Formats: sequence, structure tokens, C-alpha cells
Amino acid sequence: MIEYLSIDSLGVIGDATVDLDPGFTVVTGETGAGKTMVVTALNLLLGARADAGAVRHGSSHATVEAGFRLGADHAAVTLAEEAGAVLDEVDDDGGRSARLARALVVTRTVGAAGGSRSRASAGGRGVPVALLGELGQHLVAVHGQTDQLRLKSAAAQRHALDSFAGEELAGALAAYRRDFEAWRAARAELAEITQHEQDRAREAENLQRSLEEIDEADVHEGEDEEIRTRIQRLENIEELRAASLGAHAHLAGADAAEAVDVPSAEALVEAARQALLQAPGQDAELTALAGRLAEVGILLADVSAELAGYAAGLDDDAASDLDAAQSRLAELNRLMRLYGPDLADVLEWARAHRARLDELQGDSGRIVELTEQSERLEASVRTAAAELTRLRTAAAEELSAQVTEELHALSMPDATFHASVTPGGEPGPHGADEVALLLQPHAGSAPRPLGKGASGGELSRVMLALEVVLAATDPVPTFVFDEVDAGVGGEAAVQIGRRLARLAQHVQVIVVTHLPQVAAYADRHLKVTKDSDSDAGFTTSDVQVLEGEARVEELARMLAGRAGSGSARDHARELLEASHA
Repeated sequence: MIEYLSIDSLGVIGDATVDLDPGFTVVTGETGAGKTMVVTALNLLLGARADAGAVRHGSSHATVEAGFRLGADHAAVTLAEEAGAVLDEVDDDGGRSARLARALVVTRTVGAAGGSRSRASAGGRGVPVALLGELGQHLVAVHGQTDQLRLKSAAAQRHALDSFAGEELAGALAAYRRDFEAWRAARAELAEITQHEQDRAREAENLQRSLEEIDEADVHEGEDEEIRTRIQRLENIEELRAASLGAHAHLAGADAAEAVDVPSAEALVEAARQALLQAPGQDAELTALAGRLAEVGILLADVSAELAGYAAGLDDDAASDLDAAQSRLAELNRLMRLYGPDLADVLEWARAHRARLDELQGDSGRIVELTEQSERLEASVRTAAAELTRLRTAAAEELSAQVTEELHALSMPDATFHASVTPGGEPGPHGADEVALLLQPHAGSAPRPLGKGASGGELSRVMLALEVVLAATDPVPTFVFDEVDAGVGGEAAVQIGRRLARLAQHVQVIVVTHLPQVAAYADRHLKVTKDSDSDAGFTTSDVQVLEGEARVEELARMLAGRAGSGSARDHARELLEASHA
């Protein structure tokens, strides 16, 4: 619902802020006072096109702002938060529920002619004006002379009928959609396979060749690094051999076949150990050092043996081994360029595409399977669509009867409302029906779509009748009716007031009216007053909340044209008492 509305420099309204309550709020005032500016302000907040001429004379811009209180799961909350809006959490039920409502503030600024451009914000965040239109679809429905029809689109009319039909149709529609989505998926896959059969065959052939290439290469993860290490070793094999043999000669001594007498590190360490052992008196400290030299000797012997083994292990045929390693590395690099960038990616590519190859090679069997599945699902979809048609047709008859009855009470005695369900179309996400809401203004005329062939006042009454009937199904939080009572009076006006009050039991209702019979049914009465200063050359309007005798005086003015009439006051009190009863 709308919690407050603030208007600054829009039309004749200089600066006005009014708090709005749940239920039925009426806006009255003399002709030209600026009542329609309230509706204009709401339209601007709902994304209507900005008119620089609506900016108050002498002002650089006009600003309108409204605060909305919404349920945490309301569609407008999601849209606003996705756009970056900040919404405050508010306790909506005195702490009885853990689910907090959300407060959304929407602002629209319109520049005067030649001034700044129109700007919009939601939740303190600048947003495109188009977003206000999207939010407005979920926040407020405006019905009036400008023909802003909430149920204008075929989709909205179908949704309204489905909501009116209730849980039985909702369950049938959910079951239908499950079968329809499965049928659509099966048909799409079947079409993809059959229409691109040659492409899929070529894809399978290419995949087969690539996977065979990877399988024949018999690669394993990290093999390329192993080969690079081996290549580096083979390229330096002579230097490695010389280093290892030279170190071995220093440790173990020269080979016996060599003429050079190279002192052995092992022999020198052993000689040192023997010298310590031959010392007289068996000195404990020297004995310990001799033991440590023995450990050094063992360590030197081990290193010497490993050096000998390392040198012996160096390939004598290093050139051919180097060629083989470089060829293998080149093959791995080629695979990584094609399927890499490293060997782990090559192996993952093969794993993923092996499943794709299995799928492509199974096309023949899959075509048979999908054909049977599609035929079976199509039969289910068409049966479910026929059930939707049956349920919608029954709901349409009931909706037509109820809305027509409401129209007769709203001073349209010859009008007939038709909710039309035309079956037989191609099944879609919502069934195979075309739903249309039509109005037959009088007997003998052809039913026409809503919004065509009816005046603004008549259209407002049609929408009032429809919204009253649909009120408990899936309404928006706030309804605004502008001049819903145009061209009526007497008992018809009383009936309009009653129905607006009935609608307000479910949603917030704001009505601009000239009729006291309608205004008397409101829970809250707002009056737009005009103050003209001919000397200063400007007119200012303000919005006041009327209560008690002030409200009686306004109803008396609406009845008799002036507030001072005693009989008009008595009549006004009578209207209020009757409406409250």
C-alpha cells in the first residue's frame, strides 16, 4: 500500500504531503482545484511520460514522492533490490511474525520546459524511468479517463481469469506445464538431432579421430616435465660423467690401470683414524674422535659407491636417447596446443568429449526414443489442455455473470460483460486457449475488447465491477479510480460507493470523485483546496484531511454547491450514517 504521497510544484499544487491509510480514501474539491494532480503525481511515479508543462509556473522542476509498504516476498521488492534500491525493514504486525515488511520510497523529478531532464529513483538509488513502469505494474492500478487499463494485455486477462478460477485450475495448469516443458524439450532435442544430422556425423568423426590420437599417444599427467628433465640431462651427459668420475677418483683413488697416483680421501681419513688409535694410554677424547672418523669413512664410502653407480648409469647411447625424448616432447606439445594448455587439460578434454562421442554415436537409437516420448507427451499435453479449456470456460461463465450483475448496479443496465475462452490453438506454456475480456455496451451491439467503445467513465465502472469480483484473487496492493462516477448519480452513485468500499476490504483504494454519495463511503476524506491571488498572479492548491464537521461541510458543498445550507448538511449526515451502516 501507499503510506504517503508528497507533491512539490506540480500543476497548481505548490507543496503538499498527505498520509494515506489502508482502505478507502476519497479525494474531492472544486473543479479546477487540482484533484487530478493527485492522479498525475501517481502516474509519474508509475513511469508515465513526463510533461514539462505540468511543472508549476515559476518553478524549475516538480517532484513527487511516495512511500510504499510491501510484503517481503512482493514482486516489486525483488525488482527494486535487483536495481540496487535500499529498502528498510518495518514491523508490520507488532512482532507477531518473523517476516518483516519492506518500505520502498520512489521519487520522480520533472524539469520545466528547457530545464533539467526527468529523473527517477527507487530506494535512494537512481533508476531508469522504465523501471518505475515495471514496479508500477505490481504496485498500483490506475483506472480513469486516461484509459490506463490494468488488464489491457491478453496475458493479464488470462491470468485474471485463471486466478478467479481458483485452486482446481491452478493444479491442472501446474500439471499441464510439467508435461508441456517435457514435450518441448523432447521436440527440441529431436529437431536438433534430425535437422543437423550431417553436422553431428562430421562432429562424431572429428571427435573419434581426436580421441584415437590422444589414446595412441598414451600420455599421463606431468609427463612433459619428466621429459624436459631427461632432455636436460642427456644434453649434458659428458660433463655429468666427467664430474662424477672425477669426484669418485678423489674419494676412492685412481683406477689401478692409471699411472697417476691420486691420493684417496677414504685412505687419508682411515690413516688419520689409525693415527688416533695408536696413541698411547687409550685417551677417551681421542678414542671418540677416532669413532667419528670411522663414521666419516663410512659416509665417504657410500658417496663414492653412489658416484660410481651414477657414472655407470649414464647412457652410452645418449644421442639416440636425446632424439627420442625430443620427439616425444614435440608430440606432447602438439597435443597441448590442440587440447591443452597442459597435459591435465588434454586428459580432461578426452574425458569430457568421450561422453559427447557416445551421445553422437547413439543418434539412431535416440531418435526412435525421442519420437516415442514426444508422441506420448503430446497426447498428455493435449488432454491436459482440453481440461484447462473446460475449467476456464466454466470460470468464464461465472465471471461474466458476476461482472454483468455489478455493471447493472453501476448504472449500466444494458451492458453485458463477456469473458471469452477460444480453444483449439497450438498448445503453449499456458494451454491452448485464447482468453479475452469483452464488453457489450447494450443489447444488439457486438462485444468489443475492454477500452474500445466505452467512455472513460464507463470504462472506469467496468474496471470497478471487474476488480470488485476479482478482489480476493490476485490484486495489486493499491487501486486508483479517477472520475469512476462520471455521468451517474442517485442510486447508481450509492452503488458505486458501496462497491468501492467492498473492494477496499481487500486492497487500498483511492478515488477522485465529484459525487457525495461516493465520498460518504470513504474511510478517509482528502480535500484539494484552491487559493487564488489575482494581485500576485498565481493560484495555489493544498490537500487537507477532513474529519467530523469539516467532512460534513464538504459533502454539503458537493450536494448543494455551498456548505452553509442546513438541509444540505442534514443530507450529508444522513449519507454518512447510511454508508457507515
